[in-house]
Amino acid sequence: MQPNLRLYNTLTRTKEAFAPVDPANVRMYVCGPTVYDYAHIGNARPVIVFDVLYRLLRHLYGEAHVRYARNLTDVDDKINARAARDYPDLPLNQAIAKVTETTTAQFHADVDALGNLRPDDEPRATGHIEEMKAIIERLIARGVAYVAEEHVLFHVPAVAGMKQAPRYGSLARRSLDEMISGARVDVAPYKRDPMDFVLWKPSREGIDPGWPSPAGIATPGRPGWHIECSAMSMKALLEPFGGGLSCDDPAKNVFDIHGGGIDLVFPHHENELAQSCCAFGGEGGAPLMANYWMHNGFLQVEGEKMSKSLGNFVTINELLATETFGGRTWPGEVLRLAMLRTHYRQPIDWTVKALEEAERTLLDWSAAAGDSTAGKVPAAVLDALSDDLNTSQVLAELHALRKAGDFAGLKASLDLLGIALPQVATTQIDPALRANVEALIAARLEARRAKNFAESDRIRDELAAMSIALKDGKDPATGEPVTTWEVKR
Repeated sequence: MQPNLRLYNTLTRTKEAFAPVDPANVRMYVCGPTVYDYAHIGNARPVIVFDVLYRLLRHLYGEAHVRYARNLTDVDDKINARAARDYPDLPLNQAIAKVTETTTAQFHADVDALGNLRPDDEPRATGHIEEMKAIIERLIARGVAYVAEEHVLFHVPAVAGMKQAPRYGSLARRSLDEMISGARVDVAPYKRDPMDFVLWKPSREGIDPGWPSPAGIATPGRPGWHIECSAMSMKALLEPFGGGLSCDDPAKNVFDIHGGGIDLVFPHHENELAQSCCAFGGEGGAPLMANYWMHNGFLQVEGEKMSKSLGNFVTINELLATETFGGRTWPGEVLRLAMLRTHYRQPIDWTVKALEEAERTLLDWSAAAGDSTAGKVPAAVLDALSDDLNTSQVLAELHALRKAGDFAGLKASLDLLGIALPQVATTQIDPALRANVEALIAARLEARRAKNFAESDRIRDELAAMSIALKDGKDPATGEPVTTWEVKR
């Protein structure tokens, strides 16, 4: 029986049945972070979304038959600037290495805490310079790239002459004017066309790292951003399966899924698609780089776009380890569940209220199913997840499992989603959560004293949703009403 997986394809703007190139070797590439500082919570969204897809693919096709690559960009002006700032006494390359080593470790620690599996491949840009240069040489030889003032540029109008390559702009579905505006085009005098983009550029001595340049350029240089992912995906997902620049069979030069945030559709993924399709396969190029292009929606914080200027810029690490957001720290499983409550293609509003609701849900599930052994993932959960990662429907199914007492099914479903259940013994409750419970109990007592029984009942129900059981009584010494509490098991 074939898996009934359907995915929304940005390239076609339709939801399509997933048919892998090779079911024995399902392949996915996702654009990862630029490692210059702590990753912000918006960076966590594609990590979590495509981790769920990775887990689903492994469930459907078998762990040994899925290969997931997520790159690390370690060549970037922001990295250079931080290296110069933090290590002014070190040679540039050493300073850059220290920055990227530290920030990569930070990234791994943060996304591990969110319950994500490590990808099978995590290529670094600096480890694939030779592959980038080889692709650039191929593009020059095919007449779709050219050398100008020590730069190598991809010539966008030349794509039209590559019979198998998709039209430039087909992924973003933008007109020429919209693309020029959206790309904030650098109108350099050496460009043949305003839309041409950089594949290779000269390095500034003492400011940028540099490598021997391709195409006979004497000055050391460094790659442009877009060429990096074409090279790294080729190395991880094409060459091990008989594809790559030495292969002229277009069928072997395409992988299954390319993912990332919606902000990458243009120009990054549009340019990746163009250069890869023109470089690989026969003289007409390869028809596609990946068969399915997937993108998660934007994230905003408390109803506003996240930015440092607005003071609402929050990192994963700050959420996990500081009281910056909501006056408390947040467990990784709470952050993960809060992220999955919204369908991945929709915008998400990251709020304290949403985190609190996610935590109450997890505490309730843990009280009910924490000691249960995982069974088989129920068909309704698998069907919802296979419908373009419909996690909103998945969560509805999980609530139904909790209500029906199918704790084995609930536990199996949470395992598939990568969500760990928290410990809920009273002694292990986070101090901030304990304070919240105590404050709600105090407010309920005050409501009872004021004979506001509707408010008292509302607070009781809110605490019950948090798996908090109340016991009302009187203080033996004073006769005043008191309420004790415990976590329901």
